Amino acid sequence: MRLGLDVSAVPARVAGAGRYVVELARRLPERGVALTVVTRRDDVDRWRRWSPDAHCAALVPDARVARLAYEAWRLGVSASTRDLDVWHSPHYTMPRRRDLPTVVTIHDLTFFTNPEWHERSKVAFFRRAITYAAANADVLISVSEFTSRQLDEVLPTHAPVVIAPHGVDLNAFAPYGDGDDEAIRSLALDPQRPYLFFLGTFEPRKGLDVLLDAFEELARIEPDLELWLAGQVGWGLETLEARIAAHPGASRIRRLGFVDEAVLPALLRRARSVVYPSRGEGFGLPVLEAMACGALVVTSSDTVMAEVAGECAELAAPGDPVALAAALRAQLARTSDQRAQWSARARSRAEHFTWEASMTMHLSAYDLALRTR
Repeated sequence: MRLGLDVSAVPARVAGAGRYVVELARRLPERGVALTVVTRRDDVDRWRRWSPDAHCAALVPDARVARLAYEAWRLGVSASTRDLDVWHSPHYTMPRRRDLPTVVTIHDLTFFTNPEWHERSKVAFFRRAITYAAANADVLISVSEFTSRQLDEVLPTHAPVVIAPHGVDLNAFAPYGDGDDEAIRSLALDPQRPYLFFLGTFEPRKGLDVLLDAFEELARIEPDLELWLAGQVGWGLETLEARIAAHPGASRIRRLGFVDEAVLPALLRRARSVVYPSRGEGFGLPVLEAMACGALVVTSSDTVMAEVAGECAELAAPGDPVALAAALRAQLARTSDQRAQWSARARSRAEHFTWEASMTMHLSAYDLALRTR
């Protein structure tokens, strides 16, 4: 199969949906796919490193508005698509003019269900993009059963859906590894310090406000406990920044910024608890990566993260700092034997989610798209 993959939306620092696109580019050629990755004009070098067996077509303008216009009206009928069998748009949008069977990945429906979690300009754009893709793509890929159910509720008339959950690199994200102390020290942190760990983009839906409230209680009863916050800056941070500065435990809150993937497993597996109190996601990859490392996880009930975690994490109602503090206290109070049992269960659960299984479902989606034409 000759596949075109649009990688032009992946930012310089890769996380979340970007990680998913990188895994597609890395792994599809190993499954016999003749892959063409379509990149921004200034971004071809890293894709050649990530996917050396793919053909790179550096076609897309660098500026966001120009990039989206090019995708909509020129990319789908460009010379680079003429010898392809299927086109995959992995981030909601798709060409409006196209000659090929087209597959579109839908990550979540929160632009419809919870628009307050997003910047206003993005809500309008992605609602239009998702509505168009649902009606005009040949096949949709949903990254979770949770998102698939939401799609049925929000846009009940849509293209066929293939559910392809994300995976995790079980070798890189493992319960044991060498050099954890050195990795943590490289971030100017004390590897002997007990800490709670959050990983995610800093934006309103991630529940950092709730985490700060919960940590205020925990900091009173755990005098050595710190809160380490990792992730890149998103939007809507003015209130959050003020709350961190005024927090009673501000001296014990560490802002790590974006953390390289080489260091991340050490931070996950050495945490007293990995806490991901997001109000809603399409998948919640940090929860899966933490579980693969055998970490004790606290996340939000009635969300896709609860679906991914099964019975291997403590759950708290989204937006409820009292419930979150109680769940964290339960994790912190576990004996070493109990922690070992929870760790083993988390790792076993994570082993059900592999990128190899995800690639198999993607191949089935591409085959289905071919059959619809």
